[in-house]
Amino acid sequence: MSAALPTRYDQLAADMTEAIHSGLLRPGDRLPSVRQTCTRRGVSPATVFQAYGLLEERGLIEARPRSGYYVRARSTRSATPQAAAVPAEATPVAVAALAFDLLERTRDPAVVPLGSAFPAATLFPIEALARSAGRALRRLKPEQITSALTSGDPALRQALLRRHALQGVPLTDDELVITHGAMEALNLCLQAVTRPGDTVAVESPCFYAALHALERLQLRAVEVPTDPQEGLDLDALDALLQQRRVAACWVMPTLQNPLGATMPAARRPALVALLAHHGVPLIEDDVYAELQSDARRPLPAKAHDTQGEVLYCSSLSKCLAPGWRVGWAAAGRHADTVRRLKMMTSLTTALPPQLALADYLAHGGYDRHLRQLRAALDRGRLQVAAWVEAHFPEGTRITRPRGGYFLWLELPAAIDTLALCRDALAEGISSAPGVLFSADRRFTHHLRLNTGHPDDARVPDAVRRLGELARAQLAHGGQAPAGQAPA
Repeated sequence: MSAALPTRYDQLAADMTEAIHSGLLRPGDRLPSVRQTCTRRGVSPATVFQAYGLLEERGLIEARPRSGYYVRARSTRSATPQAAAVPAEATPVAVAALAFDLLERTRDPAVVPLGSAFPAATLFPIEALARSAGRALRRLKPEQITSALTSGDPALRQALLRRHALQGVPLTDDELVITHGAMEALNLCLQAVTRPGDTVAVESPCFYAALHALERLQLRAVEVPTDPQEGLDLDALDALLQQRRVAACWVMPTLQNPLGATMPAARRPALVALLAHHGVPLIEDDVYAELQSDARRPLPAKAHDTQGEVLYCSSLSKCLAPGWRVGWAAAGRHADTVRRLKMMTSLTTALPPQLALADYLAHGGYDRHLRQLRAALDRGRLQVAAWVEAHFPEGTRITRPRGGYFLWLELPAAIDTLALCRDALAEGISSAPGVLFSADRRFTHHLRLNTGHPDDARVPDAVRRLGELARAQLAHGGQAPAGQAPA
């Protein structure tokens, strides 16, 4: 089914929470009166009281007798995590085994999925996709069974080209290859421009699947400082490229995983120009762009490419159909190499999901689904942030992404989040420790939380319990009490 629209008081509370977190409403500011809010928003007094009640529960505002509602003073939990200093040395990658060990259990429905990489399945339009699949397969012609080799189904390719063109990204048909999700696209692109032993520049922290790809291809990672709000540090990248040879640069400019950072629009052409100057291909991971809360998202780096050196990768897995595994690569001048690698590995992408998604995109409803999905994800992200502020130790810092479904937490330095995650997993709560997001496992007191399950009634208690475990570990010098899980 499609995502449920938030109630009017949920939406009002979400808007005011965002205003508080962005600084438009500051500690000590008086909120508009109930009457003013009713007039401005066209809602009833009951809706305003419910919204203000939610904000009180989250610890964001307080009622003062005969005076009104005020923004509460914010604790250090509201601060944004700091960008990490990283060494310029390239590091062999070996994180796959740890990630598999910790994340395998996120598929267990009994485990609260704060460590998952996907939003709740109930947020996707399952019934509409099923109807599209039925229509597409009934229209299937025998010649289509082989005509989609290797680049993908023509109807889906045209639908994607049209959508990108309307968004200001004119891809060309001859560079587009349909893949088994974005991960295959990214792996193929990485393999196309590197050889074993090469060094690849990555963000720090970096999505662990990127590190898995480097590990599989026997590549080395050199990490570049990445700001939790504005993304990759271009000055640091420039200094790195002047010092050493780098075969490729893998970047997620929009809603970077795990930080949620979005690189400002003005810096994206500078990123492309910098890498082109040094002759370094850019592998652009753009899987979360459709989840940006802002109505007008920044153009991807690919839109500024004039030399064919941006290998653009995306998919419908995070925003529409996770299990269908349909993604694509637009690899510029490296497209023929990517196509050959695709042919030598998986040959082609399964045809039925391609046909179904082409039908879904053609029959409309996708943008309406995205609006509903973004509203649900915004609600979940703000809820979890408020619960973290209420329950985690003083000194915890939280990112404030403008979209998506991840929060990155920096906890007090004494806390070992790998131990914290294992203790929580023993109680049926998954989370993703910071060590997964670095080749040298540097983020030892950091944590990524999935906030994409806004209607899961278990999430509030799970976040509260994680906070209790963190406080207990902190009280015992950064370790759980000997012989027992923290209480």
